[in-house]
Amino acid sequence: MNFRRGSTHEEPELNLIAMIDVLLVILIFLMVTTTYSRFAELQINLPQADAEKPVDQPDPVNVAVDAAGHYMVDKTAVAFSNPESLSAELRRAAGSQTDPVIVINADANATHQAVIHVMEAARIAGFSRITFTTQASAPK
Repeated sequence: MNFRRGSTHEEPELNLIAMIDVLLVILIFLMVTTTYSRFAELQINLPQADAEKPVDQPDPVNVAVDAAGHYMVDKTAVAFSNPESLSAELRRAAGSQTDPVIVINADANATHQAVIHVMEAARIAGFSRITFTTQASAPK
């Protein structure tokens, strides 16, 4: 039984205030949880070596790398062409030692790639004990 007279239907009302409240809450949530990276302001402080002098290693193989990318293996100049030729020089300098300590003396201005060449040559030669020399920091 329909007691209403006529067919008057009420228009549905769209409540915008509730929708705006929900959108603002979502916006605030996204603003709070978003992180902003600043790659242009990357600060790197390199550590200084203040360790005690290690015990002397028996007959280490010294490899020197200067800023220009020249290599010396046990005070003998070596022309670098590829890591395989440098690994042959490391094996020659090691003599009968099976796994000598490879000491890398790299100039502070030497390229990272030049040091990686020495490490790669040591890996090819089968030498796993690699160390670096550092300059002691100035006394405080």
